[in-house]
Order: sequence, then structure tokens, then C-alpha cells
Amino acid sequence: MTVKVAVIYYSATGSVHALAQAVAEGAASAGAVVRLGRVAELAPDSAIDQNPQWRRHADATASIAQASIEDLAWADAYAFGTPTRFGAPAAQLKQFIDQAGGLWQEGKLANKPVTAFTSAFNRHGGSEATILSLGNVFYHWGSLIVPPGFTDPVVYAAGGNPYGTSHVTSPNGDGPDAAALEAARYQGLRLAKITLQLLGDHVVADAAVGNGNSHGALAGAASRTARAAG
Repeated sequence: MTVKVAVIYYSATGSVHALAQAVAEGAASAGAVVRLGRVAELAPDSAIDQNPQWRRHADATASIAQASIEDLAWADAYAFGTPTRFGAPAAQLKQFIDQAGGLWQEGKLANKPVTAFTSAFNRHGGSEATILSLGNVFYHWGSLIVPPGFTDPVVYAAGGNPYGTSHVTSPNGDGPDAAALEAARYQGLRLAKITLQLLGDHVVADAAVGNGNSHGALAGAASRTARAAG
């Protein structure tokens, strides 16, 4: 069984872009089919041109596919990335999410695993708040939030953020270091593996329903999930 993962992000100067690529690599390493897409830029050229890093990144990534709402319908799982904006997601990513109302009303976003990652200028610049803010969206969708937690040493090595991979750019504007990228790869890997497990349990349960044994199948699925979590 192959899972489909959409990695959707906004990046101004490139830090979140690098994290998104690492998350996509991690998901792909678990055998997932991955769509990596950037959301549309809303800022005018006059604003982008004031920051040389922003302009360089915008020009360098112009060829990357732009995310579409169809990607949400296609995917079995999502990973969303954004820089922090006063402890909240960037307007560009929020504008993309706000277009998902139709899919939400149709129930096509429910029960899908989702995870989030971010980057901030300062260590206490709102990384956790930004990821938690995205969680409010996922609650409304009925998604299954998959944080990295403290489930692997790479999380500790990258600064120990159990909510999602986060990177501090610092005044130098440095991109993610090796530890942050490794944590992002692990987050993508974990998302894909858990999605595969959930889809496998769903197939088993559906087969049992067809055989008139839904109770036993669901109990078995819950037992396997509990053993895996332990």
C-alpha cells in the first residue's frame, strides 16, 4: 500500500522551504508519494525587493509547483510549514487554508493525519504558538494531529520541540542546520508511517465489515495501534 502526502508551505527567505524539502524527503523514504507545493505569494514586489534574501528566494523557487486545493483532496496526509508571524501562521498559508471550506463541508479533510513545522527569527519568537495555532484549523477539519513528540533522539538534537520541527534563523538569517533538517526528515517519515498504519487498519476493518465481523476487526485494529504506540 502506498500513501500520498502533501507537503504545503510558505517560505519568504528560504528556511521553511528547506524544512519542507526535508519533510518531503522523510515521507518519501517511507515509500510515500509526495507532492511538495508552495502557496501563492501575496506580498507585492515592492515589499519583496526591500529584502534581498526574500527576492533571491522568490526568484530561485519560481519553478516549484504552486499548491492547490486539489492537493488536499488527493492526499492521505498533510504537512504544513510556515514562518511565524506574531505567533501565528503567515497570511499566505492562512489564505490557502481559507480556500478549503468546500472540502471541509464535504468531509474530505476529516480523519487524515496532519503535522506542522515552522521557523522564527528568535528562539522565543512564537514557534510553538504558530504550530498550536495551526492545530485550531486541524481540530475543525477533524484531522488526526501527528506531532514528532519526544519519540526519537533527533528531536532533542534539534532543540527539543515536540509540537513540530522549528528553526531559529537568528540575525544572520542562517538556514536550517543539519540537526533541524534531520528532525524535519524524521517528522515526514513519522507522518508517512503512521498514515500507512492507519490506512492498513482501515482496510482490515472494511474487509471484516464485509464478512460480517466489524466488531472483531475494529477491536483488532485498536489492539495493533495500542501495541505500536507502546
